[in-house]
Amino acid sequence: MKRNIWLTGVAFVFTASLAIVTFAPGAAAQSNSAAAIKPANADATQARGEAIDPYFRTIYRNFYESYKLGPDDEIAIRVFGQPDYSLEKVTVSPFGRIYHPLIGDVDVAGLTLDQVNSVLTTDFGEYLKDPHVTVALIIAKSATVGVIGDVVKPGILVMAKPMTMLDAISASGGITDLGKSTNVTVLRQAGGGGMRTMTINVKHILQAKHDAGEENIALVPGDTVIVHGNFKKTLATITQLAGFGYFVHTVATQ
Repeated sequence: MKRNIWLTGVAFVFTASLAIVTFAPGAAAQSNSAAAIKPANADATQARGEAIDPYFRTIYRNFYESYKLGPDDEIAIRVFGQPDYSLEKVTVSPFGRIYHPLIGDVDVAGLTLDQVNSVLTTDFGEYLKDPHVTVALIIAKSATVGVIGDVVKPGILVMAKPMTMLDAISASGGITDLGKSTNVTVLRQAGGGGMRTMTINVKHILQAKHDAGEENIALVPGDTVIVHGNFKKTLATITQLAGFGYFVHTVATQ
Protein backbone atom coordinates (compact mmCIF):
# COMPACT_ATOMS: atom_id res chain seq x y z
CA MET A 1 0.00 0.00 0.00
CA LYS A 2 1.64 3.18 -1.16
CA ARG A 3 -0.15 5.71 1.00
CA ASN A 4 -2.00 5.49 4.26
CA ILE A 5 -3.38 8.90 5.13
CA TRP A 6 -5.59 9.82 8.06
CA LEU A 7 -7.98 12.66 7.39
CA THR A 8 -8.98 14.17 10.71
CA GLY A 9 -11.28 17.06 11.26
CA VAL A 10 -13.45 15.50 8.55
CA ALA A 11 -12.89 17.13 5.20
CA PHE A 12 -16.34 16.07 4.12
CA VAL A 13 -19.62 17.42 5.44
CA PHE A 14 -21.80 14.68 6.87
CA THR A 15 -25.43 14.90 7.84
CA ALA A 16 -25.12 12.90 11.03
CA SER A 17 -28.78 12.73 11.89
CA LEU A 18 -29.91 11.52 8.47
CA ALA A 19 -28.41 8.20 7.53
CA ILE A 20 -30.91 6.76 5.06
CA VAL A 21 -32.24 7.25 1.58
CA THR A 22 -35.99 7.23 1.15
CA PHE A 23 -38.84 8.40 -1.06
CA ALA A 24 -40.36 11.84 -1.35
CA PRO A 25 -43.41 12.24 0.90
CA GLY A 26 -45.60 12.67 -2.15
CA ALA A 27 -44.62 9.31 -3.56
CA ALA A 28 -47.88 7.77 -2.34
CA ALA A 29 -49.59 9.14 -5.42
CA GLN A 30 -47.41 7.11 -7.77
CA SER A 31 -47.80 3.47 -8.74
CA ASN A 32 -44.12 2.95 -9.48
CA SER A 33 -42.46 3.11 -6.05
CA ALA A 34 -38.99 3.55 -7.52
CA ALA A 35 -39.90 6.66 -9.47
CA ALA A 36 -39.67 9.08 -6.55
CA ILE A 37 -36.46 7.91 -4.89
CA LYS A 38 -34.46 10.70 -3.31
CA PRO A 39 -32.15 11.11 -0.34
CA ALA A 40 -34.06 11.63 2.91
CA ASN A 41 -32.48 15.03 3.37
CA ALA A 42 -32.81 16.11 -0.25
CA ASP A 43 -35.51 18.70 0.43
CA ALA A 44 -33.58 20.19 3.34
CA THR A 45 -30.40 20.14 1.30
CA GLN A 46 -32.04 21.98 -1.58
CA ALA A 47 -33.59 24.47 0.86
CA ARG A 48 -30.06 25.35 1.94
CA GLY A 49 -29.13 25.85 -1.69
CA GLU A 50 -27.12 22.61 -1.82
CA ALA A 51 -28.19 20.69 -4.91
CA ILE A 52 -27.47 16.97 -5.14
CA ASP A 53 -25.36 16.07 -8.14
CA PRO A 54 -27.21 13.91 -10.72
CA TYR A 55 -24.28 11.46 -10.53
CA PHE A 56 -25.32 10.49 -7.00
CA ARG A 57 -29.05 10.67 -7.70
CA THR A 58 -28.60 8.00 -10.37
CA ILE A 59 -26.66 5.82 -7.94
CA TYR A 60 -29.39 6.07 -5.30
CA ARG A 61 -32.09 5.30 -7.85
CA ASN A 62 -30.29 2.22 -9.17
CA PHE A 63 -29.62 0.94 -5.66
CA TYR A 64 -33.21 1.18 -4.51
CA GLU A 65 -34.65 -0.18 -7.72
CA SER A 66 -32.55 -3.34 -7.39
CA TYR A 67 -32.38 -3.69 -3.58
CA LYS A 68 -33.86 -6.93 -2.24
CA LEU A 69 -35.45 -6.88 1.17
CA GLY A 70 -34.08 -8.89 4.07
CA PRO A 71 -34.53 -9.26 7.85
CA ASP A 72 -34.65 -6.02 9.87
CA ASP A 73 -35.17 -3.82 6.82
CA GLU A 74 -37.89 -1.23 7.41
CA ILE A 75 -40.46 -0.21 4.83
CA ALA A 76 -43.50 2.06 4.64
CA ILE A 77 -46.73 0.85 3.06
CA ARG A 78 -49.02 3.59 1.78
CA VAL A 79 -52.47 2.91 0.36
CA PHE A 80 -53.79 5.99 -1.40
CA GLY A 81 -57.01 7.26 0.15
CA GLN A 82 -56.85 4.60 2.88
CA PRO A 83 -55.00 6.07 5.88
CA ASP A 84 -56.23 3.28 8.16
CA TYR A 85 -54.37 0.74 6.05
CA SER A 86 -51.24 2.81 5.51
CA LEU A 87 -48.26 1.99 7.76
CA GLU A 88 -45.24 4.28 8.05
CA LYS A 89 -42.95 1.67 9.58
CA VAL A 90 -43.02 -2.08 9.05
CA THR A 91 -40.01 -4.21 9.95
CA VAL A 92 -39.14 -7.38 8.04
CA SER A 93 -39.04 -10.26 10.52
CA PRO A 94 -36.11 -12.70 10.88
CA PHE A 95 -38.23 -15.08 8.80
CA GLY A 96 -38.47 -12.58 5.94
CA ARG A 97 -42.09 -11.59 6.49
CA ILE A 98 -44.04 -8.44 7.23
CA TYR A 99 -47.40 -8.23 8.96
CA HIS A 100 -50.33 -6.05 7.94
CA PRO A 101 -53.53 -6.10 9.99
CA LEU A 102 -55.73 -6.35 6.90
CA ILE A 103 -53.96 -9.04 4.90
CA GLY A 104 -51.86 -10.79 7.54
CA ASP A 105 -48.33 -12.12 7.00
CA VAL A 106 -46.63 -11.52 3.66
CA ASP A 107 -43.33 -13.05 2.53
CA VAL A 108 -41.06 -10.29 1.22
CA ALA A 109 -37.50 -11.56 1.71
CA GLY A 110 -35.55 -11.49 -1.56
CA LEU A 111 -38.09 -9.26 -3.29
CA THR A 112 -37.47 -5.79 -4.72
CA LEU A 113 -39.70 -2.88 -3.78
CA ASP A 114 -41.59 -3.13 -7.07
CA GLN A 115 -42.19 -6.84 -6.49
CA VAL A 116 -43.48 -6.20 -2.97
CA ASN A 117 -45.69 -3.47 -4.41
CA SER A 118 -47.21 -5.95 -6.86
CA VAL A 119 -47.78 -8.59 -4.15
CA LEU A 120 -49.44 -6.12 -1.81
CA THR A 121 -51.59 -4.63 -4.56
CA THR A 122 -52.91 -8.12 -5.33
CA ASP A 123 -53.50 -8.95 -1.66
CA PHE A 124 -55.22 -5.63 -0.91
CA GLY A 125 -57.34 -6.17 -4.01
CA GLU A 126 -59.18 -8.93 -2.16
CA TYR A 127 -60.54 -6.37 0.29
CA LEU A 128 -60.32 -2.98 -1.44
CA LYS A 129 -61.45 -1.80 -4.86
CA ASP A 130 -58.56 -0.85 -7.15
CA PRO A 131 -56.03 -0.24 -4.34
CA HIS A 132 -53.25 2.20 -5.16
CA VAL A 133 -50.22 0.98 -3.18
CA THR A 134 -46.77 2.49 -2.76
CA VAL A 135 -43.90 0.79 -0.92
CA ALA A 136 -41.00 2.88 0.37
CA LEU A 137 -37.71 1.64 1.78
CA ILE A 138 -37.08 3.47 5.05
CA ILE A 139 -33.96 1.72 6.34
CA ALA A 140 -31.79 -0.85 4.56
CA LYS A 141 -29.98 -2.94 7.16
CA SER A 142 -27.84 -4.94 4.75
CA ALA A 143 -24.11 -4.16 4.82
CA THR A 144 -23.09 -2.03 1.83
CA VAL A 145 -20.06 -0.57 0.07
CA GLY A 146 -19.91 2.20 -2.53
CA VAL A 147 -18.04 2.12 -5.84
CA ILE A 148 -17.75 5.36 -7.80
CA GLY A 149 -15.51 6.98 -10.40
CA ASP A 150 -14.47 5.37 -13.66
CA VAL A 151 -16.27 2.03 -13.41
CA VAL A 152 -18.96 0.83 -15.79
CA LYS A 153 -21.78 0.84 -13.21
CA PRO A 154 -21.00 3.11 -10.24
CA GLY A 155 -23.28 2.46 -7.32
CA ILE A 156 -23.96 0.94 -3.92
CA LEU A 157 -23.37 -2.80 -3.52
CA VAL A 158 -24.90 -5.10 -0.93
CA MET A 159 -22.29 -7.30 0.74
CA ALA A 160 -24.11 -10.62 0.55
CA LYS A 161 -20.78 -12.30 1.32
CA PRO A 162 -17.21 -11.20 2.13
CA MET A 163 -16.01 -8.85 -0.61
CA THR A 164 -12.57 -7.68 -1.68
CA MET A 165 -11.76 -4.49 -3.52
CA LEU A 166 -11.46 -6.39 -6.82
CA ASP A 167 -14.80 -8.11 -6.15
CA ALA A 168 -16.45 -4.71 -5.77
CA ILE A 169 -14.87 -3.33 -8.94
CA SER A 170 -15.86 -6.46 -10.86
CA ALA A 171 -19.45 -6.28 -9.55
CA SER A 172 -19.54 -2.70 -10.84
CA GLY A 173 -18.72 -3.81 -14.37
CA GLY A 174 -14.97 -3.28 -14.18
CA ILE A 175 -12.81 -0.25 -14.84
CA THR A 176 -13.67 1.81 -17.91
CA ASP A 177 -11.20 2.66 -20.68
CA LEU A 178 -10.75 6.06 -19.04
CA GLY A 179 -10.13 4.60 -15.60
CA LYS A 180 -6.68 4.27 -14.10
CA SER A 181 -6.09 0.84 -12.60
CA THR A 182 -2.89 2.23 -11.14
CA ASN A 183 -4.80 4.67 -8.96
CA VAL A 184 -7.70 3.38 -6.87
CA THR A 185 -8.66 4.87 -3.51
CA VAL A 186 -10.55 3.17 -0.68
CA LEU A 187 -12.19 5.47 1.87
CA ARG A 188 -12.83 3.94 5.29
CA GLN A 189 -14.52 5.39 8.35
CA ALA A 190 -12.12 5.95 11.23
CA GLY A 191 -12.55 6.77 14.88
CA GLY A 192 -13.06 10.31 16.00
CA GLY A 193 -15.00 11.33 12.92
CA GLY A 194 -12.06 10.98 10.54
CA MET A 195 -11.52 8.95 7.42
CA ARG A 196 -8.70 6.69 6.35
CA THR A 197 -7.71 6.70 2.68
CA MET A 198 -5.80 3.88 1.04
CA THR A 199 -4.43 4.32 -2.47
CA ILE A 200 -3.86 1.06 -4.30
CA ASN A 201 -2.33 0.06 -7.65
CA VAL A 202 -4.83 -2.49 -8.94
CA LYS A 203 -2.70 -3.12 -12.02
CA HIS A 204 0.07 -4.53 -9.83
CA ILE A 205 -2.42 -6.81 -8.08
CA LEU A 206 -3.73 -8.14 -11.40
CA GLN A 207 -0.16 -8.72 -12.54
CA ALA A 208 0.55 -10.55 -9.28
CA LYS A 209 3.37 -8.19 -8.39
CA HIS A 210 3.39 -9.10 -4.73
CA ASP A 211 6.77 -7.47 -4.23
CA ALA A 212 5.20 -4.10 -5.02
CA GLY A 213 3.46 -4.16 -1.66
CA GLU A 214 -0.04 -3.95 -3.14
CA GLU A 215 -2.88 -5.90 -1.60
CA ASN A 216 -6.37 -6.85 -2.73
CA ILE A 217 -7.79 -5.69 0.57
CA ALA A 218 -10.95 -7.09 2.10
CA LEU A 219 -13.62 -4.41 2.25
CA VAL A 220 -15.59 -3.69 5.38
CA PRO A 221 -19.17 -2.38 5.46
CA GLY A 222 -19.21 1.33 4.77
CA ASP A 223 -16.12 1.46 2.55
CA THR A 224 -16.21 3.58 -0.61
CA VAL A 225 -14.00 2.63 -3.56
CA ILE A 226 -13.04 5.42 -5.98
CA VAL A 227 -11.51 4.52 -9.35
CA HIS A 228 -9.69 7.56 -10.68
CA GLY A 229 -9.69 8.44 -14.34
CA ASN A 230 -10.71 11.47 -16.33
CA PHE A 231 -10.61 14.93 -14.82
CA LYS A 232 -14.12 14.77 -13.32
CA LYS A 233 -13.52 11.56 -11.47
CA THR A 234 -10.33 12.22 -9.61
CA LEU A 235 -10.57 12.15 -5.83
CA ALA A 236 -10.07 15.90 -5.57
CA THR A 237 -12.89 16.58 -8.01
CA ILE A 238 -15.40 13.93 -7.04
CA THR A 239 -15.32 15.00 -3.39
CA GLN A 240 -16.54 18.41 -4.54
CA LEU A 241 -19.67 17.02 -6.19
CA ALA A 242 -22.78 18.10 -4.33
CA GLY A 243 -23.87 15.22 -2.14
CA PHE A 244 -20.51 13.42 -1.93
CA GLY A 245 -20.28 13.65 1.86
CA TYR A 246 -23.84 12.43 2.21
CA PHE A 247 -23.13 9.55 -0.18
CA VAL A 248 -20.15 8.34 1.87
CA HIS A 249 -22.16 8.73 5.08
CA THR A 250 -25.12 6.84 3.62
CA VAL A 251 -22.95 3.92 2.52
CA ALA A 252 -21.29 3.80 5.93
CA THR A 253 -24.50 3.84 7.92
CA GLN A 254 -26.85 1.64 5.92
